[in-house]
Amino acid sequence: MRHRSASTTIAVLMLCCLIDAAAARDAAPAWPDTPVGRLEALALLQTFNADLLSHDSATLTMEQWCGAHHMAEPVKISAQRVNGDDKPLPDDLRTRLAIGPNEPVRYRRVLLRCGSHVLSEADNWYVPSRLTAAMNEQLDHTDTPFGRVVLPLHFRRQTLDATMLWSPLPAGWETSDKAWPAGQGNLSIPHQVLQHRAVLYAADNRPFSAVIETYTEQVLAFPAPASH
Repeated sequence: MRHRSASTTIAVLMLCCLIDAAAARDAAPAWPDTPVGRLEALALLQTFNADLLSHDSATLTMEQWCGAHHMAEPVKISAQRVNGDDKPLPDDLRTRLAIGPNEPVRYRRVLLRCGSHVLSEADNWYVPSRLTAAMNEQLDHTDTPFGRVVLPLHFRRQTLDATMLWSPLPAGWETSDKAWPAGQGNLSIPHQVLQHRAVLYAADNRPFSAVIETYTEQVLAFPAPASH
């Protein structure tokens, strides 16, 4: 009987692993590795980047993107805290926040997901003295996305730089047919595709937060257009 129970447990664990692996495959973007597929992926990445640049809240922008592409139900961005060693605030961002070397700064790293899709990995440094006590309490003890917590500040966002970490188009594609790949199978998309560095300012024009947001291949985790 004991042997049968152990065998059953192993079988259940193997089944769970297979289910998890299948779910991971289903969640991965499946874009055809063809010139058209690459151009469509580039157009979508550029559109997503433009949406981020034209709105103050990355959280709300991701939520709208997720809803428009039917990536989850219900459509809501949630934050998963990543605990560990704090990253030091880069010197240039301390200058941007207009604070002295001894001003306390808190660090928060989160994975921002919509349903099963982690769309962004965000490093956030903020000045607690420039937030309300209720906001600090929420940031310390909940997984609420930062952008949603500080909405009452009516903040604006200044993007310092936006970097495409990956382009679907190979170098020299516009001048040589040989630059295109063979076009077999699905497009291989790296984990990190886009990165933004930004500073958030309250309505009184005081900076209170600096963020480095790294967007993942999951922003393309929906079916390719019907033309394929």
